[in-house]
Amino acid sequence: MTPFPWAEAMQFGLGVLRLPPDQFWRMTPRELAAAIAGLRGGATAPLGRAALDELMRRYPDHEEPAR
Repeated sequence: MTPFPWAEAMQFGLGVLRLPPDQFWRMTPRELAAAIAGLRGGATAPLGRAALDELMRRYPDHEEPAR
């Protein structure tokens, strides 16, 4: 089991988020992870088939012949 990365958590919570120590220590690891994801931009879901088809239609890899 990997130990919790306390040094990195403290650097991010106290340094980047600028949380007062009492607020940092009241956070759960899950709350801290949510704050990190919110700041960095959490993972987004992959494109669905319809969205991919639309992108391919709008930005084709080749030019279609003129009609």
